[in-house]
Amino acid sequence: MKKGAISVLSLFVGAAAGATAGAVGVGRKAGDKIADRQKLADKHLALYLMMNQWVKVKQEGKNLSAYFENNSYKKIAVYGMNYVGETLLSELKGSGLEIAYAIDRKADTIYADVDVYTAEDALEKVDVVVVTAITFFDEIKEKLGKKMDCPIISLEDILYEV
Repeated sequence: MKKGAISVLSLFVGAAAGATAGAVGVGRKAGDKIADRQKLADKHLALYLMMNQWVKVKQEGKNLSAYFENNSYKKIAVYGMNYVGETLLSELKGSGLEIAYAIDRKADTIYADVDVYTAEDALEKVDVVVVTAITFFDEIKEKLGKKMDCPIISLEDILYEV
């Protein structure tokens, strides 16, 4: 009789332990999804605020090319060729500044008016690299700083300095 009770008790304890482990695993996955979504929300908020600042700069009648001219940056590379990078290229087009090339981790899938390379490619010397991927600026600056001898600046910083 004791053997049967122990077996039933073991079954219930095992089922409870399995359910608890499963709930913990599901909870972790849900927590990971929430954290990923929060990171994405934070990234989009940062991009929104930066683009809002860009609109303010334009409303004041200012142009980003003035920043580069005032700092004697004539030959520029742009890191990050999503919407912000494309917008920067469009704004600087016809300004007399040379956009030498762009850098993007998905270089092989991007069509642009300039050559697009990855950070691992051989990169020609430029006066400055402008990083449009602002939420990853520190990592990008560290990586490019090891192979390039020029200022690496965030577009966000430029927009607040113009």
